[in-house]
Formats: sequence, C-alpha cells, structure tokens
Amino acid sequence: MWKPSARGWGAAVAIAALVAGASLPASAAPIGADATSAVSASNLIRDDYPTWDQVNAAKANEQANQAEVANINALLDNLEAESARLADEALQRGQEYLKASYDLQAATGYADTLSAQADTATADADRATAQLGKLAAQLYRSSGDSTLNLILNQNDSDSLLYQLGTMSKITEQTALVQASAETARNTADALTKQAQTAEAERDRLAQEADARLKDAEAAQADADAQLASAQATSSTLVAQLSSLKDTTVQVENAYRAGEAAKAEEQAKQRAAAAATDAPGSAWVPSSSEIASPAEAQAYAQSILGNYGWGGDQFSCLVRLWIGESGWRVNAYNASSGAYGIPQSLPASKMASVGADYITSASTQIIWGMNYISDRYGTPCNALSQWTARNPHWY
Repeated sequence: MWKPSARGWGAAVAIAALVAGASLPASAAPIGADATSAVSASNLIRDDYPTWDQVNAAKANEQANQAEVANINALLDNLEAESARLADEALQRGQEYLKASYDLQAATGYADTLSAQADTATADADRATAQLGKLAAQLYRSSGDSTLNLILNQNDSDSLLYQLGTMSKITEQTALVQASAETARNTADALTKQAQTAEAERDRLAQEADARLKDAEAAQADADAQLASAQATSSTLVAQLSSLKDTTVQVENAYRAGEAAKAEEQAKQRAAAAATDAPGSAWVPSSSEIASPAEAQAYAQSILGNYGWGGDQFSCLVRLWIGESGWRVNAYNASSGAYGIPQSLPASKMASVGADYITSASTQIIWGMNYISDRYGTPCNALSQWTARNPHWY
C-alpha cells in the first residue's frame, strides 16, 4: 500500500521555490526535502554577482540604484529560468529512457516468441524425420519380402497383390512424411534466422536503454548539484534587492511571486494552444511506491478540509485533474513540460512543497491545492474556468 514518502528524485530544490514559493495550509506540512551539499563548480554560480559593497554604493546614487535593481532582477530571472530548464531536461532524458525501455520490452517479447516458434518447428521436423526413417525401414522390408515371393510363390497371386498394395501405400505415406519433414525443417530454419535477428535487435535496444538510463541519471544529478549551489546565491540576491528598494525580503518574494504567476498564466495559454497530445508518462527513479490514481484521490480527499472546502468540491477536483493528468504522478506533457497530477508548469514549481515532487503524490497534491486556493479559491471555480477555455487550462 502506498504511503506519502519523502523519497525524492535526488535533492532537486528549484530556485523558484526560494523566491516564489507557495504557502501550505496550516495543517499540511511539506514533505521533508533532502539536504543538499554544496558543489564547487556550477554553471549557475558565476563571478559577476554584485557584492554587498557594490549594493551599498549603488544606494547612494539614484541612477546606479535603478541599474542595480534591474541587474539583480535579471540575475534572479535567469536563475529561475535555468532551474526550470535543468529540471525539464532531466524529465526529457527520463522520457527517452522510458521509450527505450518500452521498445526493449516489445523486442524481447518478439524475440522470445520467435525463439519458441523456432523450437516448436525444429521439434516437428525432428519427429517427421524420425517417422520417415521408420517408414523407410518398413518399405525396405516390404520390398525385399515381395521380391522373394515373386520368385518362389508365383501361383499365390492374391497374397502377392496384397503385399504389393501394402508396399505402394507405404511408399505414398513415405513421400507425404518426407514432404512434411522438409517443410517443417525449412520453417524451423527460417524462424531460427528471424529469432537470431530479433535477439540481435533486442541486445542493441538493451544497450540503448542502458545508455538512456545513464543520461537521465546524469541529467538529474547535474540539476541537483547546480540548483543546490544556486540556493545561497538566490537568497543573497533577494536580500540585496530588498535593501536597494528599501523593502523587506517578504515583500520582494511576494512581488516576484505575483510576477511569476502572470508569466505562468501566459505560458499556460501558449502551452495549451500548442499542445497536440495528452500527457504521457515520464520515467521516475525510485518509483516502486508511486501512488495509483485511486490512492492519490483518497489522499486529496483526506486533506480537503484543510482548505475549508466541503465534500462537494471533491468531485470538481477529481474531474479537473482527470482532464489534466488522469491523476497520474508521472504524467508528463512533452510539448509543454507540464508535469504531475496538477500539471505544474514548470515541474520545478512543486519543489516549494517538497524536493520529492517528482515521485510524491502528496507533494504534488498539496502544491496543486495551494495553487487552486490562491488562484481560484475552490476546485469548482477552477473547473469552471478550465471548462470555459478551449483548449483547456487552469
């Protein structure tokens, strides 16, 4: 039975979670995120971030102040964009592995079927060959007896005719069995060759699947390392920004969260217009305990009251997320990058609830309910908007 688990896909902590994180309901605690270690070399950590001395100097000059505010905002935007890109790239590599593994399964089944058919045909050919040998021996004995009787018992015509008739029938049967044996042998040879070809293709696909697996693991490891290294940088940049603008860190986070929500709405509109396929399934490491759709729905129903929603809202939530993902934890839309039960865009936004958002139904559901509560108030309001839009999005 699945239970909400803190096992995540590495320690991917998105920068967006630091500067635009969604809040949890009072009674719903976030899934514990894995601790991340510092990484010495990172594409996200550069040497051109402002120092505090530069920030303080800029505050004394209005023009420099505005320029530095714009610079820091741009740096934060780049960090957030890069965090989303890295997370999506890891999901794409996982999708490639998933396809390769499916191809391998199909090829393995085909090779096994051909091999079994070849074995059956070979056994049939062996039985026909053995039967042919027995008939040949019987024909030899019948032929020898008939020749001797023709010499010694020329007056016993009835007996001789019987023996000759028997020999003729054996000859006919022998010809039929021989033809059957040749057909079975040819079939066995052809199936064996096909099986060998299928097995070679299976072996090639096995190597390809292994390579895709390594690519996916490497992509996720890279994302984990770089995003973890960027945490401190993002926090510092937000603090510097609030100092330059004489605001608090909380105000800056709230402002950036609002701007991110506007950008996300525009991105969803574009993604919905461009999408041609329903979400497929993305491979997720350590996914042996992923919740089924029924288990995910049960968990969502259990925390519905934390948001002040009545039971009537649950049916709307079920319909909404059936339309979005079928309530599948690993639902992945390759055309947009949306992921999970609530189809977060990008997937890394759900890291604001837990680092295990790739595999955890509870983390995804809490994030999705937070999103619905903040944006629409209730699931039924969200469903109404989703239904009214064509193509659908919320």
